[in-house]
Amino acid sequence: MAKILVADDEPFIRRLVDATLASEVCEVVQACDGVEAWEVLRRDRPLVAILDGHMPGLTGVQLTRAIREDPLLASTRVILLSGRAQARDVEAAREAGADLYLTKPFSPLELLTVVEQVLEGGSGWVPEADEGVAEHL
Repeated sequence: MAKILVADDEPFIRRLVDATLASEVCEVVQACDGVEAWEVLRRDRPLVAILDGHMPGLTGVQLTRAIREDPLLASTRVILLSGRAQARDVEAAREAGADLYLTKPFSPLELLTVVEQVLEGGSGWVPEADEGVAEHL
């Protein structure tokens, strides 16, 4: 069973992602801030981490850097969710090593499609996504 971490300080976002992704092939684990997310990452080693770009403790960008620097976690696919869509935010995610950047609000169907592609070994890129909504990094 594939393990997916969703880390966001907004309970609604965590519940939405859990409801969207939880299935017989996916187990969703949750964290409410960056510090808890780091603990879950190190303990559970999920295949995919869906991280809020600007949560308390450690931001999604800081966590992405830490993931990429840790040999045990470096292969984790990282999707950053953020309410910010400015070029500098997307560039910071790219430089940190994120695989995909989705802006809030996002489509649950789009997120499901992206995660399914990642779990099947694809890039996670959704070509038909509107520009500015999902950006492959």
